[in-house]
Amino acid sequence: MKRKLYDITGKDRSTFLQGLITNDVTRAKDRLLYAALLTPQGKFLSDFFLLDLGDHILLDAPAITAEDLIRRLTMFKLRADVQIAPSDTQVKRGTGPMPEGALPDPRHNALGWRLYGSETGDDGTDWDALRVAHCIPETGVELIPNETYILEAGFERLNGVDFKKGCYVGQEIIARMKHKTTLKKGYVTVDIDGTAPVGTPITSNGKPAGTLFTQAGGQAIAYLRFDRAKGELVAGEALITVPAV
Repeated sequence: MKRKLYDITGKDRSTFLQGLITNDVTRAKDRLLYAALLTPQGKFLSDFFLLDLGDHILLDAPAITAEDLIRRLTMFKLRADVQIAPSDTQVKRGTGPMPEGALPDPRHNALGWRLYGSETGDDGTDWDALRVAHCIPETGVELIPNETYILEAGFERLNGVDFKKGCYVGQEIIARMKHKTTLKKGYVTVDIDGTAPVGTPITSNGKPAGTLFTQAGGQAIAYLRFDRAKGELVAGEALITVPAV
């Protein structure tokens, strides 16, 4: 996936971000931080990585949501001493031996490393296979702006949300989902016999049960209604089975 990187400067940069995003900005020193910006209704807008480099914070976002993300951050800036500008830094990623200066992907150990510098690209890893095996949602596929709820997308498991950091945009909804309700829907890795296009509805005995997403190696990421995700499910011509926990 193409990325866009930005340098965030100004004396208020950390406190500015802290009041907006799902994770604790103070944890971005010397390691990558995974986080998201949400709507006031608690719905996903964009995910991204942050790295505090001392004199500025580097923001690494998917290209497909980057422009809207920066527009929204700029809108919130008001009189804060914060500047956001495109960065000359590039990102390279891989799952082989970690190069000097690379940092672990904070979402899951299987996702390897990210190296920020003058190079871009990756080492040829089959990222979809890894994502499916470990149920890692991707922006523009499973993570849908203005629709996805991050707890249903596994952001707690992916180290993308901090429940102790205090207020941020959408925090009240996320806290309520965490502490006062039991999730009834969410993304899971399922077994699949056959294939079907991303977005194909999944049914159980003719009733809507979810949606099929990325597929690889006889498995798929599916968004399911847990009360109907039992037995054999159907997505187009493909048969879906939810592995026993």
